[in-house]
Amino acid sequence: MHAGRRLSIAVVGAVAAAGVLAGCGEAGSSGTEAPQQAASGAGCAPVAGQQLIALEDDKSLQNADNVIPAIHSKASTPQLIAALDKVSAVLDTPKLVLLNKAVDEDRKSAQAAAQEFATANALTDGVERGPGGRLTVGAGNFTESEIIAELYKIQLTAAGYQVTVQQIGNRELYEPALEKGEIQVVPEYAATLAEFLNGKLNSGADPVSSPDVDATVTALRGLGEKAGLTFGAPAAAQSQNAFAVTEEFAEKYGVRTLSELAEKCSGTATVLGGPPECQERPFCKPGLEKTYGLGVGSFSSLDQGGPLTKTGLRNGTISVGLVFSTDAAYAKS
Repeated sequence: MHAGRRLSIAVVGAVAAAGVLAGCGEAGSSGTEAPQQAASGAGCAPVAGQQLIALEDDKSLQNADNVIPAIHSKASTPQLIAALDKVSAVLDTPKLVLLNKAVDEDRKSAQAAAQEFATANALTDGVERGPGGRLTVGAGNFTESEIIAELYKIQLTAAGYQVTVQQIGNRELYEPALEKGEIQVVPEYAATLAEFLNGKLNSGADPVSSPDVDATVTALRGLGEKAGLTFGAPAAAQSQNAFAVTEEFAEKYGVRTLSELAEKCSGTATVLGGPPECQERPFCKPGLEKTYGLGVGSFSSLDQGGPLTKTGLRNGTISVGLVFSTDAAYAKS
């Protein structure tokens, strides 16, 4: 996975104005800082271990960042959308974790991982052929986007199109290219793109995304109409902020949800790890405090779901860390 892939912990209303893809900058320097408000209670000291698990966001702190195909409206046809929707129909978060593992850890190519998944799930069976022609599927510069773009290529090829996948980079580059029709399809994330378009089209507007996927996608479709974009169906797969612990930590303290973490582990021994911005952004430390009532003893400034945070968890230097919900680290060894 790529650490800076999305607006994962940015203030959602400032997405486009900020002009950044991930809203978190580069990986922070290592170091542990005392929190602004001291935590009460003993807390839960870190527990080393190799297997990571994502604690359930049982009070819906995060917005609905479901994977969704974004399409240049003039290129859209019923057959094209139907072909892409077959990917959405089978792609859930655990499957996306395994796809990322296939590339990031098992060292398969994105093309090979996508083809194996398409074959195993019979994605091209019954795909109706469209009018044909050339299409370019854009991809962001991170593993997950490349894999989904390859899945889209497989589907659209089966629908009779001549398809090329082009890795473009961040949203500030590929979204305008999609609007102009320089690329015709790109895998996107519902809440993040909704806020990106909202900030671009409606400067200073209130956020339109929420944990409700239906409401978020409805808002996205409305914004897309103004930008010349059409969307397929959202997948069940959500790629968003998640808070990880080791399996050993979860077993020792009896926590599987963020509510249980707050109830059992608020206190001085608990160490939260993540990018420096986590201390200020509403979907990270402040959100954990406000939504769940979690109080930590200290904060370790590491990176955004990257190797520093995962190493901190596995080595037992942090109790809980920000690791994205579809990270390969969650795949069972």
